[in-house]
Amino acid sequence: MNQQLKDKLVHSLLKAGKKNKNFKIPVFICVAIIIGTYRIIGSIYGNTKKILLTSCLLLFFMISSSFASINFVTTTPTVIPEGEIVKADSAAENLSENTSATDSMQEQIHIIDDLEVIDGYEDTDISNGNTDYYTVDEILGSNQSQELTEQDAISNDQKVTFDKEDWRLVLINKQHPVPDDYEVTLGTITGNMKCDARIIKDVLRMLQDAKQDGINLVICSPYRDYQRQSVLFERKINAYMKQGMSYLEAYKITSQAVTVPGASEHQIGLALDIICDSYSLLDEGFGETEAGKWLARNCCEYGFILRYPKGKEYITSIEYEPWHFRYVGQDAATIITEQKITLEEFIENL
Repeated sequence: MNQQLKDKLVHSLLKAGKKNKNFKIPVFICVAIIIGTYRIIGSIYGNTKKILLTSCLLLFFMISSSFASINFVTTTPTVIPEGEIVKADSAAENLSENTSATDSMQEQIHIIDDLEVIDGYEDTDISNGNTDYYTVDEILGSNQSQELTEQDAISNDQKVTFDKEDWRLVLINKQHPVPDDYEVTLGTITGNMKCDARIIKDVLRMLQDAKQDGINLVICSPYRDYQRQSVLFERKINAYMKQGMSYLEAYKITSQAVTVPGASEHQIGLALDIICDSYSLLDEGFGETEAGKWLARNCCEYGFILRYPKGKEYITSIEYEPWHFRYVGQDAATIITEQKITLEEFIENL
């Protein structure tokens, strides 16, 4: 439609409308349609290249999206280990078939604890052997000469100050690995079992008081050097891969239960894995035992905190571990326990 033709049609219609007032409204409508159609066609004609380019991009996007959609539907569901925080997806909830497949796969995965990757090995590649498992009687019996005095509790009117440089508050996690120049003075708890020498009296005092309350605690993993941590980490990855996981899947679930070598509190001698004589598994079930409840309730009196509490995984990046306790000193431990926060949160607020 050229300009002259448009003008002739508009002029004829307007002329007809003037002669017959009954045609006035229909004429205006037709004129509007003609002018609008002309402008649309003119716009298309003047932007042919842009329209073609846009069409090609849309076509490419639609093709790419179709391939991505196929991959999404056919991808094997990711195994979700117990204890991992997962945000709910309303759309995924409707995929009942995929959810059932995920649940079935998860049930087939056996969650492996540290003791399982120690058993069955000669441990010639671990410097301090596999003898870091002692009962409360063995530990207290070998430390009868120790004078266990109780620390002074925090008074309500006493203001306590903290220093981030305090050795008791050193933050070790995946974002803050053990410093290269960090030095730890090890002391012997009993046998080959060692930890930072400065916390031994508090450890013994906790074991002794727990026994008096009818709780027989067992320390199964205190200080671990870098080599031992690496061996445990790699063994657990291999164990999960034998269950059918890929390396990346095995690494992911392992890093949620065993800290990456170089980022473990065990390497600085301030962390202990503690269970009891009636429950020897390092799993969530320990938190429901009398020993687990006693520790969670009383550990702060001896300078310890439950390092990886339930519901704080998004901060610690480690699943709930009711057996893992970290020494921070009685003052800090009391505040952290009473406020139900993590060491990360405590240090951030200093």
